[in-house]
Amino acid sequence: MIVSRIFKRGAAALPPLACAVAILFAAASGFAQHMGPDAGAKGSDNSGGIELIDPKTLRVCADPNNLPFSNEKGEGFENKIAELLAKKLGKDLAYAFYPGATGFVRNTLNAHLCDVILGMPQGNDLVQPTNPYYRTTYAIVTRAGSDLDGVQNLDDPRLKEKKGRIGLVANTPPGNILARNGMIGLVKPYPLMVDTRIDSSSAAMIHDLEKGDIDAALLWGPIAGYYAKKSNARLNVALLPETPGVRMAFRIAFGVRNSDQNWKRELNNLIAQNKLEIDKILEDYGAPRLDETGQPIRKTP
Repeated sequence: MIVSRIFKRGAAALPPLACAVAILFAAASGFAQHMGPDAGAKGSDNSGGIELIDPKTLRVCADPNNLPFSNEKGEGFENKIAELLAKKLGKDLAYAFYPGATGFVRNTLNAHLCDVILGMPQGNDLVQPTNPYYRTTYAIVTRAGSDLDGVQNLDDPRLKEKKGRIGLVANTPPGNILARNGMIGLVKPYPLMVDTRIDSSSAAMIHDLEKGDIDAALLWGPIAGYYAKKSNARLNVALLPETPGVRMAFRIAFGVRNSDQNWKRELNNLIAQNKLEIDKILEDYGAPRLDETGQPIRKTP
C-alpha cells in the first residue's frame, strides 16, 4: 500500500470543535476541538449529484498535528483506521493535511482534495455523516492516590475545595455544568484557540496535572484516555455522566460530501464489517467507548 501526502497549510488560530460545538451543534469530538465556526462552509460542489471519488486511492482529510487523532507521521488512531480501510478497499492511501481550523472542510473535502474525514460528530450539517463507529464522552482525569481519587462526576463535594485547580478548555461542555453549580471559580482555564502546529491545550493540562499544578483535568474522552495511557504518572480517567440540559456524549462518524451517497453506503459497510478491528484500534489508543445506554464498553476479547 502506497501512502502519499498532499499538504495544505492554513491559518491555525484554532477554536476547538468545542467552539464549533458550542456555536454550531454543541458536539465535542477531538476533531471538533480544532475547528473554527465556519469550518464547514459548503462549497458549490457539495450540492451536486456527481460522485467524484478516487477509484484507486483512499484520500483522507486530516489535521497534520492533532494526536491522538492524526498527524503527518501517521501516528494517530484515525491514521490507523485509514490504513485499515485502504487495505480493505485495495487502494493506496493519501492525505490532504490542513489544520483543523476555519475553512477545514471547505479547503479539503469540498475542494475535492480528499474524500472522507474520519472523525465527525453525528447530527451536524458540516458534512454528510456515515453510521457512527464509536460513541464517547467527556472525562475527568485525576492523579491516582490523590484526595480526588474516585471522583466520578462534577457534583462531587471534594471538587468544591479546589479553587483554581480544575483544568478546563474554555467553552467546552463540562464548563456549563460547573457554571450551573457555581463552580467556575474553581477553574484554571486553558485556551480554546491555539496553533496546533506548535501547541496543545490538552497536553499542557495533563502536564500541569502530572506536576500537581492542578488536581483534575476535564477533557474529551479520547484525549483523556490517550494522555493518561502514555503518562509516566498514574492517572485515573472517569467518564462524566450525561447531565440534563448539557450534552456530554456524542456518536462519531466519518464525514463525506452530501453528493456522495454510494460512497457513504460503501463506508457504512466497511464500518459494519470491520467493527472489531476498529474497536481494537480505539482501545490501543485509550479511547473510551459508550454503549447505547451510556455505559462504558469493556475491551474486546
